[in-house]
Amino acid sequence: MTLKTRLLVVSTAGLFAAAPAVAKPLDGASTDVMIQGFHWNSASAGGWWNTVKNNAAAVKAAGFTMIWLPPPSDAASTEGYLPRQLNVLNSSYGTEAELTQALAALNAQGVKPIADIVVNHRVGTANWADFTNPTWSGCSAVAAGDEWPSACGNADSGEGYAAARDLDHSQANVRADLKTWMNTRLKGVGFTGWRFDFVKGFAGSYVKEYVTATDPWFCVGEFWPTNYFDANNPNNWKQQITNWVDATTGSCAAFDFATKGLLNDALTNNNYSRLKASDGKPAGGIGWWASRHVTFVDNHDTGPSETCGNGQNHWPVPCTKVMQGYAYVLTHPGIPTVYWAHYFNWGLGSSIKTLMDIRKNAGLTSESTVSIQRAESGLYAAIIGGKVAVKLGSGSWTPGTGWTQAASGTDYTVWTTGTPPTGTTANVEFVCNNGTTVMGQNVYVTGSIAALDSWSPTTTKILSPTAYPTWRGTYALPANTTVQWKCLKRDGSGNVVWQGGSNNTVTTPAAGGSITATASF
Repeated sequence: MTLKTRLLVVSTAGLFAAAPAVAKPLDGASTDVMIQGFHWNSASAGGWWNTVKNNAAAVKAAGFTMIWLPPPSDAASTEGYLPRQLNVLNSSYGTEAELTQALAALNAQGVKPIADIVVNHRVGTANWADFTNPTWSGCSAVAAGDEWPSACGNADSGEGYAAARDLDHSQANVRADLKTWMNTRLKGVGFTGWRFDFVKGFAGSYVKEYVTATDPWFCVGEFWPTNYFDANNPNNWKQQITNWVDATTGSCAAFDFATKGLLNDALTNNNYSRLKASDGKPAGGIGWWASRHVTFVDNHDTGPSETCGNGQNHWPVPCTKVMQGYAYVLTHPGIPTVYWAHYFNWGLGSSIKTLMDIRKNAGLTSESTVSIQRAESGLYAAIIGGKVAVKLGSGSWTPGTGWTQAASGTDYTVWTTGTPPTGTTANVEFVCNNGTTVMGQNVYVTGSIAALDSWSPTTTKILSPTAYPTWRGTYALPANTTVQWKCLKRDGSGNVVWQGGSNNTVTTPAAGGSITATASF
């Protein structure tokens, strides 16, 4: 289906289809923002589902509406991408009981959990292809041409994957068992949507079938374009990804690797002209079909593995340019995704939250218009939805009169029109530095108001370890309020140790927004 034809189908369908009672992200102009709820090293530390559970309120307070979680099934790899027994939900991330509790906490906060599902390939329980839970006997479940010499299924409908057996999705029993796993096991523990891994490995028409059978809240596919390291082929990238979305008949979004590649080039080489296409629109996938593209700065695969850490270093944005990337994706159309490590581990949560608040307060959506003002060496400037202006790079530019600066950082500035709204709450990120925390201890924050449990030593406001000895957590407090607070810790026996000295004091912003408060034991 061509771009022109596809747009016609979408527009005419909208004339006759009744609006759903609750709009899903792909039903129209979406205000959703997703967080990738893990990084490459999340499983290695153990107990990740508990980390997610303990941060459910913080994820909600930040403004995220969806959270993409790692593969939940038993696997031969620590990270979960070599699935073994699909129906066994004990993994390196924790037990099935811990997973269920984490999903319940997220759903209680109104945050939709999206499962990373790997259905392109699978490994055997004890050898190459002895598949159990669900059980697939014989050789027909494995596509012909796989590395397993006994594979006797039909031809693979996509690219091969050398580390595991390529599944033959033309087999009815394979498809039926995958649907049952998704509908019964995954939805049964609380998942509401799917992130399909390595979708280049099987035909998009099968994704359409799985989506129809399971009715997810949201669906997104990982389609890495061929030659994605070649920065000279953004149109080719866009076409490959759009072809896949077309193959799903638009039932699934795709990660916008075209925008990712162009941002990498622009931020690495100071060449912001790459962000503008010849037709004047954004040069990435969001310039073609924004509502079906999920934008991101980095993820568990692309992000750096050293220095600033937490990824596989396949295709990272320079560490010092990450916030420029977020100034772009959180103001532009598409459905933005924030990387857990950036928000919770790098100390960027407050700055990212400010950009998310701007997006929400301005009413920007996955389909907002973009008017690119400048795109050249050292400077990118655009006005989005007529309500938000953004500048990237060291060059000089302002949107003129009638605009209020709402956010800024190294080589980025964001403005909004009109008077900033006065919020009733503000998000305070509490940071407790504790050099003596040992295994089994937890760190909490409590304070002078009910939102901080009124100085209770049994406070529920647990913080999350980032890079020891630093613990962080974000909580919504009344705006324009002076609050006294302290850090405390409890060991496994319930013993309480309070931060010494005078109370800490923080005054929350009158207009809402975000602020960080720091203390040390």
